[in-house]
Amino acid sequence: MSDAHRKIGGADGKPSFVAALESAWQCVAFYFALVVLALVCLAWFPFALILRRVLSVDAGRRVGRTVVQRVWHMYFALLRTLGACRFDLSDLDSLAGQPAMILAPNHPCLLDALLIASRVPDTCCVMKGDVAGNVFLGPGALLAGYIVNDTSVGLIRAAVAELQRGAPLLLFPEGTRTGQAAVNPLKGGIALIAARAQVPVQTLIIETDSGFLGKGWQIFKKPALPITYRVTLGRRFAPPGRDHAALQAFIGELQRFYAGELDAHRPRG
Repeated sequence: MSDAHRKIGGADGKPSFVAALESAWQCVAFYFALVVLALVCLAWFPFALILRRVLSVDAGRRVGRTVVQRVWHMYFALLRTLGACRFDLSDLDSLAGQPAMILAPNHPCLLDALLIASRVPDTCCVMKGDVAGNVFLGPGALLAGYIVNDTSVGLIRAAVAELQRGAPLLLFPEGTRTGQAAVNPLKGGIALIAARAQVPVQTLIIETDSGFLGKGWQIFKKPALPITYRVTLGRRFAPPGRDHAALQAFIGELQRFYAGELDAHRPRG
């Protein structure tokens, strides 16, 4: 390419005005999507508070989880229409209506739980206490009966109850978003819950080509668009025995599985 062409072209060889238009549209799409998200969450806030007071626990749970699923399904459709994101979540559709199990994904970003809840009906999510206190997400999450991970004993008891009720339980084995390694060291709670409830653990592999909303990412920092998200079904593990050795062996096997799968899916530079 000549020097003249380089001067009028973008980094990817497109004319500079085309590249500038695409960059401007990406900014508009990204911040418009954030505004829509904030408005939807704030609009649901008073309804979630009122319904939590007037509905029974079971009715509130049904309404809350249905709203979560449908609203996020529509929101991701909006992101796709805006050209901000590409999604491949079709594997999750096969989980609808299956017997109770623990859904155990890796955790690259804050959107992970919402990707899964948007496609798997009646999903019960385990969340941190700061989510429950968040004005945007907290009221809807509490109406949906999501479990606050404040104490280990309370978490295990509530998780087993949800699984015995027949709901899929979404639990991140890492306990927090993934850091620099392919996968963080796993927490032992998932093994104990699976053993006590005697349900399988269905691993999920989440892949993305962006660090958006990963560890340390600020929500108003615009990433390169479009972002691709893909969720595939991994191995389904039978529940472990209840003795300490069986629980430790289960966690070790789960850790090796994630490390192998995520390393295999990493882009090679």
